[in-house]
Amino acid sequence: MRELAERDDVSIKQFIAMAVAEKMSALLTVEYLEARARRGSRTHLKAILRRVPDLPPVPGDEWLVPEATAANRTRPGKKKKR
Repeated sequence: MRELAERDDVSIKQFIAMAVAEKMSALLTVEYLEARARRGSRTHLKAILRRVPDLPPVPGDEWLVPEATAANRTRPGKKKKR
């Protein structure tokens, strides 16, 4: 641990304090996201997604979907044509 503190150019006490702070932050973030997810609404999400323009993704932001399932997939809020 001393080597890591030296590499970060901080004292070992400061290194430990920062490590504890980072861990606490991670745990609190998970709790916050879980609480926020419980307040979410699929109906609201679908309404928001319907407002997104139907454009191809920006290069590098593609969603890789196997060919077999890509043909069966539709955008949220859109009905499949029969």
